[in-house]
Amino acid sequence: MPNILNRRDLDFILYDILKIDRLCAYPRHAAQDRGVFDQIIDAAEKLAEEKLQPVAALVDAQEPAFDAGRAVLPEETRDALAAIVEGGFLAAGFDESWGGLELPYIVTQAVAAYFGAANGGVAGYGMLTIAAANLLAAHGDEAQKQAYLPGLVEGRFFGTMCLSEPQAGSSLADIRTRAERQADGSYRLHGSKMWISGGDHDASENIIHFVLAKTGDPSLGVKGISLFIAPRLLLGDDGAPGARNDVTLVGLNHKMGNRATVNTVLNFGDEGGAVGFLVGEEGRGLAYMFHMMNEARIGVGLAAAVTAYTGYLHALDYAKERRQGRPIKDRDPTSPMIPIIEHADVKRMLLQQKAYSEGALHLCLYGAMLVDLARNEPDPSVREHLEGLLELLTPVIKSWPSEYGLRANDLAIQVHGGYGYTREYAVERLYRDNRLNPIHEGTKGIQGIDLLGRKVRFAGGGLMALLDGEIATDLAEATQTDGLGEATEAVRSAWAALKSGTEEMHGQAGASAPDLLLANATLYLDVFGHVVVGWLWLKQAHAVAGRPDAFARGKRQACQYFCRYELPEVHTRLELLKRLDDTCLAMDVDAF
Repeated sequence: MPNILNRRDLDFILYDILKIDRLCAYPRHAAQDRGVFDQIIDAAEKLAEEKLQPVAALVDAQEPAFDAGRAVLPEETRDALAAIVEGGFLAAGFDESWGGLELPYIVTQAVAAYFGAANGGVAGYGMLTIAAANLLAAHGDEAQKQAYLPGLVEGRFFGTMCLSEPQAGSSLADIRTRAERQADGSYRLHGSKMWISGGDHDASENIIHFVLAKTGDPSLGVKGISLFIAPRLLLGDDGAPGARNDVTLVGLNHKMGNRATVNTVLNFGDEGGAVGFLVGEEGRGLAYMFHMMNEARIGVGLAAAVTAYTGYLHALDYAKERRQGRPIKDRDPTSPMIPIIEHADVKRMLLQQKAYSEGALHLCLYGAMLVDLARNEPDPSVREHLEGLLELLTPVIKSWPSEYGLRANDLAIQVHGGYGYTREYAVERLYRDNRLNPIHEGTKGIQGIDLLGRKVRFAGGGLMALLDGEIATDLAEATQTDGLGEATEAVRSAWAALKSGTEEMHGQAGASAPDLLLANATLYLDVFGHVVVGWLWLKQAHAVAGRPDAFARGKRQACQYFCRYELPEVHTRLELLKRLDDTCLAMDVDAF
């Protein structure tokens, strides 16, 4: 058993909960049906099993190499990427006019789930390239699309996002890369970019960098940032890659995990200026880049969720096979040892992993479904509703799976005992891979500040009201269902406490104490995510209500676990949050 994902559970979320076949009612997907969706996911599952998972440990151990100013990937990484490209998976979600299949975003995310669970380091190249192509399709001009979109969609070109710099990670107002306009309308870029995933390698014909740089007065901060296309190889008149652009690979970053995705330091303009082409208007670069970043944030959350999920499946399989100890009541040392899954504490750890990983997967796929519904919805008011929900939940989708998926991977190691701490077992690598996800595409702390400081108060609390309506509908349905009384009340109580606590926190802080309000924003993010995932677990339990099969029993038990073991923490943490506690804020720097 590959232990990549549980297909039955994936289908349950896609079809029984989210009912993605309703997307076929929209004109864009009218020629598609569940058979088409399943065929694509089947092919992704097969490729993940045959091409990606078998080399995951090898490409972790054999990192990309820096050789004569270029990054060289292991042959196995290049072969796995070629299989993804040849399978047409990069093109799956794009318009037919660009060579795509126009599949729903959620189906492409189901594909990404298999690839990410099987080999997250290799899958990262595809995620970035698809996000870059979507950014170009949304904000590039027609000439830029004609020049670069076919190569990105076909997988001949790969894409990157170049934001951070050595002195400015998440503080984008402090970037120093500058862009100088030329007489022909192009620009010359000068600066250094850090932490660029996929920034240089030998797995594609070209690499298309999307680069943030300042134009005009540096004191404008983020308002002076523009977005540029800076290909590694400039395109000739025939559209083929030609001369090398002035983009230099300075070095590679050697990471704890996710090693197959090469991570680079790039210099732009060492030889007089890298050629860059302005995307959209000057000064709007950050707004454009957020199109790619928000898509990447959903991708990060999904990567965290499925890395946790495959770790859980490995731990479950191990616990069924590994024999050690005897039942508490059996003191006969000559009696047979039992599988460790029979021990209560191992059951606890497995149930906790199940609750985190399956809940996180549901959360990410729910976000993907919101993307599809908003893209296809013709009614502006309904579309605004869907976009509002997605905006509110994006920091949660990125951060909750990253935090609690990592905890699930930690538990997977614990289930394995000493074996789990060795490289001979996949759970050691999976933990290292998942440790990146709370960091990149906006750290967890930044997501918390965004949620508490902006999203929950946006439009006078209008986004919260949208989510309130969704949760209220499901609570009303669950109330009428036998066997869900305890879970329904747990979710109802936690959501009510979160709403009132949010109002109280903002009321106390007002406009005069933003530092007190945001001092514990990360804790608030955890609380918010717990309530949302509790709601999603209630939806899953409701969907299997009355069913006697083992799958349904497992769903109900995981829901019970989450409501009894996890949701009570919401109330305790909210009491601290409502006090606007300044313990951390007031700590004297010298006292550390």
